[in-house]
Amino acid sequence: MNSTNVKRIVCIEDEPEMIDLIQLILSRRGFEVIGASGGKEGLQLVRDTHPNLVLLDLMMPDMDGWEVYQQMKAEESTHNIPVVIVTAKAQNIDKVLGLHIAKVDDYIAKPFGPQELIDSVEKILNRPSS
Repeated sequence: MNSTNVKRIVCIEDEPEMIDLIQLILSRRGFEVIGASGGKEGLQLVRDTHPNLVLLDLMMPDMDGWEVYQQMKAEESTHNIPVVIVTAKAQNIDKVLGLHIAKVDDYIAKPFGPQELIDSVEKILNRPSS
């Protein structure tokens, strides 16, 4: 496989099982998924690897996803990277409303089905770049 065509996705998520699940689902579709187990590590990984897409959990102990998102959008080198928020259904409504205001690319509620994840990722990565 030609490595230049492989889409790289950074998954920032504090639950290792969730990272494993996402890696399993997306690697079958030919995506390279790099997991980061928290906001600070994830933000650094995004800066270092410039992925095609970031899957971002909101609820994390060290730096929440909201803060990661805002920092990504504030930096010239990372502000164009699409972000899909992955969050528990029970999350409070302010966050969800905030997502619409902040123009995240998509969000997926946990628990999600594999196809829902694939559809969201492929929809964003197959968009014509502006």
